[in-house]
This record gives sequence, structure tokens and C-alpha cells, in this order.
Amino acid sequence: MVTERRFCRFARAAPDHGNTSLYTTEIPEGGLCLSSFLIVTDGSGRVLMGHLNPEAAWDRIGALDVERTKTHSKGWMLPSSHLMLLESPQEAAQRILREQLGMQGIEISEPMVVAEVGTPRRFPSLPKHWDFEFIFRTKAPQGTPPTHEAWTELRYIDPSKTPRQDIARSHDEVLENAGFSF
Repeated sequence: MVTERRFCRFARAAPDHGNTSLYTTEIPEGGLCLSSFLIVTDGSGRVLMGHLNPEAAWDRIGALDVERTKTHSKGWMLPSSHLMLLESPQEAAQRILREQLGMQGIEISEPMVVAEVGTPRRFPSLPKHWDFEFIFRTKAPQGTPPTHEAWTELRYIDPSKTPRQDIARSHDEVLENAGFSF
């Protein structure tokens, strides 16, 4: 029996075996992102967030072009990145620790996985976008926030006392998905 349904079973090319109509090479019109986020807490419920340094190589360490880096540098962001091609979410989380925070050997949780499909809140005229978020948690190895050239400032903030408009790139929604209140 052949179905007319199209499933999100992605492959570069349909395999030579089986029903090739069950595979697709297309992606949603609005795009599809796979991203890892780090929620680093200090033990008091505060979360490590930072202001991007627009001079840092965010195209390399976070998949952000120059314009987005400038725009998002004005608000608080979680250490995060799109996954690199063929990189696992766990490998991405460890890369974020190294490249954005200068930390190594830090134990992280298994990821909480969140999938969202919708029109970007800040760009309502765009087509629906698909986001797959891998949210990892870890506790800070020390009480003071790290410093790193990728950020102009890193600080532990209390999401419940931080206005949403002060958080960039919809990272307020990531925190909300992880159980934090605003």
C-alpha cells in the first residue's frame, strides 16, 4: 500500500531500499533549527546570562551573523549555539562550555528536549519556524560568574525579577520551557 502522506523523515537522498516516498529532503519554509542551551545556576535560583560582545567571533561560536550579534548584544542571552553539522547536542553543550565560557570538565545534565513550531514573535510576517531545543543544566563550579571575551558581561540573574524585554533572542521562552517564571 502506498500512502500520499509526507512525513518529516529527513535524508539527503532517499535510500535505495523500501518506500522512498517516506523520506524527504525538503525543510520547512521558515527553517528548522537544532540548538543547545546551557542553564548554569549558582545554587540560589539565578541563571548565568550575558551580553554578547559584538566584536567576538559569534559566527564561529554561536552561528550568529554580524547583524544578529549587534542586535542581540543589547539583551541578556544564555550560553547557546546551533548544532554544527553532525554534532550531537551533548557535543554542542561541551563546545559551548569551552568556547563561550572557557570551562572544561564540567558535568552537565541530560538534555531536556523542547520542540516548537510557530511564527517568530518578533517577525510575525515570516513563515512558521521549527525549533528543536536541547536544554542542559549545570551548577557553577564557583560562586562568581566566569569572564570570557565572547561576552561584555556575564552575570547570574533572577529570571523572575528580569523583564522579558531585557532578554534577547527569545531566551526568555527557553527559560520558561525549562521551568523558570517571569
